[in-house]
Amino acid sequence: MDLQLTPEQSEFKKFAREFLEAEVVPHRRQWDRDEAVDPGIPARIGEIGFFGITIPEEYGGLGGDWITYCVGLEELGRADSAVRGIVSVSAGLVGKTILAHGSEEQKREWLPGIASGARVGCFALTEPDNGSDPAHLTTRARRDSGEWVISGTKIFITNATIADIALVFARTGEDGARGISAFLVPTAARGFGRALIHGKLGLRGQATAELSLDEVRVPASALLGAEGNGFRYAMEALDKGRISVAAGCTGIIQACLEAAVGYAGSRQQFGKPVAAHQLVQEMIAEISVDADAARLLTWRAAHLVQRGEPFATAASKAKLFASEAAVKAANLAIQVFGGYGYVDEYPVQKLMRDARVMTLYEGTSQIQKLLIGRAETGISAF
Repeated sequence: MDLQLTPEQSEFKKFAREFLEAEVVPHRRQWDRDEAVDPGIPARIGEIGFFGITIPEEYGGLGGDWITYCVGLEELGRADSAVRGIVSVSAGLVGKTILAHGSEEQKREWLPGIASGARVGCFALTEPDNGSDPAHLTTRARRDSGEWVISGTKIFITNATIADIALVFARTGEDGARGISAFLVPTAARGFGRALIHGKLGLRGQATAELSLDEVRVPASALLGAEGNGFRYAMEALDKGRISVAAGCTGIIQACLEAAVGYAGSRQQFGKPVAAHQLVQEMIAEISVDADAARLLTWRAAHLVQRGEPFATAASKAKLFASEAAVKAANLAIQVFGGYGYVDEYPVQKLMRDARVMTLYEGTSQIQKLLIGRAETGISAF
């Protein structure tokens, strides 16, 4: 595996950072306070290709590779994880699932808009009583006069209030994983309700909502892929989504490193820069090593996807390490800043709050350990 970026990937990284430094970083504190990013951000990000990196050119994307995708997600995580989540969910969980399992008509209807940022998707899997156990979700879809009628409730759905399309997982058959199907549901459909969740610890600028589907009618063509395969599609999406989360967490760690180094080099204590104190250098060294380790684990998983090789366990390892390391890095960065790290004049307290949820969504750290343990032993502990 080549661990060096190609000239094209390096150029994209430079371009992405310059764009985000101008368009996102100056506003992230206010968006955090307002609990809403600028509604024009998806379109502006779409214009430079963030949403369409791995979507084929025939569907309006760039047709790029997975390492470039990880580079983009890392830069987004470094700038503002709330914005990173918009891209990761819409282009990743939703767009990649449509690309993998959608009909040609569905691909041509939805992918160009997703690739450009003109349309945003949300991934409606989690329910109030089914988070880590989605195989027993209770949202139901029944046939009626050539249509599907969907009813149920979803919770903690990223992008829900700004989304044009929801990838909804609903039960169409028996209890358990084999009774679940996937549907592409326009959010403007009658009976589709959205209630924004306020007061989150982190990712405050990101739209997170509860969804209610009350007898929502969609045509038969809204079924994504084969009936009964929805759970498999969801798990495939989450396997790839964990690479996106790991890349974003690497960006958080990198942001912590840069903030800590910058502050420690300029702040004076005991007659010398804070960076001249041994224990401060120890904390900075730990963040630096974890940034490299998280990046390499993430790139390894992306490299396996790109080669068409099994990648699920590598993705779990990358997500587990990078998410836990992001929390650790933010905590250490706050320690370097001292009392100033506790207020939002500086970015590290926001990095801490944004990092914390990374150990929870798209599979908790405990779920990742069970997946890795199963891969190593051949025995399921679920």
